[in-house]
This record gives sequence, C-alpha cells and structure tokens, in this order.
Amino acid sequence: MKNWRFVQMDEVSPVRCPCGQSRRAFVSPDNKVATLHMVDIAGDSRPHYHKRLSEIYFILEGTGYMELDGEKIPVKPMTSVFINPGCRHRAVGKLRVVNIPIPAFDPENKDEWFD
Repeated sequence: MKNWRFVQMDEVSPVRCPCGQSRRAFVSPDNKVATLHMVDIAGDSRPHYHKRLSEIYFILEGTGYMELDGEKIPVKPMTSVFINPGCRHRAVGKLRVVNIPIPAFDPENKDEWFD
C-alpha cells in the first residue's frame, strides 16, 4: 500500500450537505486524521455545529460572510477560519470553500447537529 493518497477534486461527485454541495476527499474507514471537502455554498445553508469535529474553512471564490455563534464575519478569497467544536456556524453568500474537518469526517457518524 502506498504511503500517500491522490484525489482529482473535479472528478469527485458532489453530495448534499448543510452548506450546499460538497466534494469530499480522503473519506475512508482507515483514515481517522482529516478529510478535505470542496464546498459550493447554497443560498439555504443551515446553521449547525459539531460535537467532536473542528473545521478549517478556506475561501477560494466569492464574497459573503461566516456566521459564527451568531456573529457575522465578512469573508472573501484567501480568508481562513478555524471553527472549534460546539460553534454554531454557516457560510453565507456565493462562495466556494475548502473545508478541512479534523478528525476525519465519517459519513456513518456525520456529527452534524441542528438546533
């Protein structure tokens, strides 16, 4: 087995998520460290939180804001946000973001919670 992994993100099929459409890389039972998601934010993104995951958001395209525990923070390309477990959050605007969940996102135990 190789000691590295490779994914061509534009060839990953998108799936629906609370923020819009997500292309998820490195999601596998043997990877517990981190995953990488490229997300196209939808107009109806839902505020949610995680009990165990931290997330890093990196804005690739567009402008808008991150709603973090009710506070609105303007974002644009090259903005990065670190979100701790328990922080209610969502991205708002026509955005494309990279999201890195730590530990790795588990599709069987999504750790996505809504009020």
